Parts: sequence; C-alpha cells; structure tokens
Amino acid sequence: MSTANLFKPFSLKSLNIKNRIVMAPMTRSFSPDGIPTQDVAAYYAKRAAGDVGLILSEGTVIDRVSSSNDANIPHFYGEKALAGWQNVINNVHREGGSMGPQIWHMGIMDNHHSGWLPSQPFEGPSGILRPGITNGNAMTTEDIENAILAYGRAAADAKRLGFDCVEIHGAHGYLIDQFFWDVTNKRTDSYGGKTIIERSKFALEVIKEVRRQVGDDFTIIMRLSQWKSIDYTHKLAATPAEMEAWLQPMADAGVDIFHCSQRRFWEPEFEGSDLNFAGWAKKLTGKATITVGSVGLSGEFLAAFRGESSEPSSLTELLRRMDRGDFDLVAVGRPLLADAAWVQKIRENRTGELKGFSKEALAELL
Repeated sequence: MSTANLFKPFSLKSLNIKNRIVMAPMTRSFSPDGIPTQDVAAYYAKRAAGDVGLILSEGTVIDRVSSSNDANIPHFYGEKALAGWQNVINNVHREGGSMGPQIWHMGIMDNHHSGWLPSQPFEGPSGILRPGITNGNAMTTEDIENAILAYGRAAADAKRLGFDCVEIHGAHGYLIDQFFWDVTNKRTDSYGGKTIIERSKFALEVIKEVRRQVGDDFTIIMRLSQWKSIDYTHKLAATPAEMEAWLQPMADAGVDIFHCSQRRFWEPEFEGSDLNFAGWAKKLTGKATITVGSVGLSGEFLAAFRGESSEPSSLTELLRRMDRGDFDLVAVGRPLLADAAWVQKIRENRTGELKGFSKEALAELL
C-alpha cells in the first residue's frame, strides 16, 4: 500500500510537523541526578535529522519530591535540568525537528532495583501500588493542589523553552491513571468515586491548569491507556458510552490530541467494530488521535524487558487504517529506538535495510 498519507504534513495550533510519524516516549534513564546530558540531546537530534515528524520525549518528572523512583529519570524542573532540556530542543530544532516533553508523575511505585529512593514517600490517591499492597502515602488535598500546579509549571516551562507542544502522561498505571482506576483510588472525597467520571476529577484539573498556563494556542496531548501493567486486559471504559463519558470532559477541558496506548494497534477496542482505541477516541470526541502499539516490529515493547527480540513487520494494516481515517498520527517506539533512520527507510521503501530490536538497544543511547 502507498505510504502517502503517512508522509502528509500535520498542523494543529502550535504543532506543525512534516509527516504523521511520532517518536513514542520511551524511558531511558540516562540523565544523572535528573539532568539531561549532551548525549541525550544528540540522541533526540539524530531522530530529528532522520525526519521523525514529532518527537515526544521520554517521561520527564514534575516538581514533586517523590514524583520519580529512579535517580536517572530526567526532571522537568530546576535550573540545571531545564538548561539541559533547552539544549535538547535547540538541537532538535537545528535539525529541523519538532518536539514535546512528556510531563510525568509516577505516583505510587515499586522501589527501584538500585536501592535509590526519593527523600519522601511515594504519593498517590490512596497509597495503593496494587491490590493488597501499599508503598506510599495517600495524597492530602494540599498535595493534590500542589501537584496540579506543578504540572502547569512544567507545561509553561516547555512553552518558554520553545517546545512545540506538551504531552501529559495519564497512562500505564502512573499517578493520573492511579486516580482513574478504582483499584488504586479508594478515596471518599471529591477525587474518588464509583464511576470513571468521578475519578477523572484530578486529570481534568491537571488539564485545565496546563491549559491556563500555556494559553489557547499551545498544543496539549494526553496519553491514556486502558491496560494496566498488572492486568493487560483491563478496560477503564468497557463500552463506547463509558469511553465517551471518560474522554469528552478531557477534550472539553483542553486536550487537543489523544495519544491512545495499546500493546498492539490492530486489536479492536470493543466487540462489533475493528476500530482500535485511537479510532474510537477520534470517533467519540472528534479530536485528533495518535495510535501506538507494536508498529513496525513483531512482538510488543513490554516483551523487550523480558529479553524478547523483534523483527521488522509489515505496515499494511496500519496504512489501511490510516487511509480509512481512523487516526491522525502514528507513534513508533522500538524501531526508532534502535534506528534513527527508520523514517527515511520507510519513505524510500528500503525495507531490506530495516533493523530488528533486541534488549541490548535499551542499554545505550544509539
């Protein structure tokens, strides 16, 4: 099939990109004490030079003492870390690329294998890590209010530094997602509740504060997932009606693009339709969407951490769905982690030069 639609420009508010390919955010842990190095800047600049349309950074944590469980995860606060990110975006723009940081709070986490811990306990809606296990504190109302302000400051700093957009990480069992999920949100105040609509209050206040801080013309992306790391089959929204009730308030609050995380993009979200998560999000809200999940490689990303390797796979099904208009943008993870020239090879039909992926690629910034 033709890749023409994959290489059409895309514009939305502050975001103007040369094609529909997004570098998915992938945690790398190469920023000592939270400060991105020149190696980090070069890593992203190579992808910009390789004609990635939009680069979304690895998760970068907001200004809360316990927002991270890893000393080498980059911060998006503090003079030194922000100077590092200024260098990153300058390098990306110099290569003709566009980029947004993914702003992140991990919430209640497992202790890191290195033994490093933040100076204060992890924080989340109820202190719950997984069923039957707590590993931190339930946030007070003041904690929640301060976290919301920290998301807003990070987004404002992204705009000030010259980034093209910002992505809020609301997926994969981290803080915002912990508020969404009834298993980890047992609150009895206004940030809890029996329905996904009630448990969305924290996310909505984060989005509104980010929008307030960046203004109407700066592009806000929201990353969401149905699945959890301890339950791949879980669905926060079990029906299209529930999904609409979950997503539409976020669209109204200021989200411009929904980044819809799946482990495999081709899997249908609900029975009776082959639309995936991104397809349903676009249909229900009318907002632009990003699809993601095992694009361009066999297997899926989480398997890489178990040592499984992957080989290049066909883009035919992805292109069919894109040509049908199911989604607007396509996020690519492992292929771009392993090969900065992946986009150029796809555009030029150099499929014989595509690389596979092995866990060794996680150990260095290529």
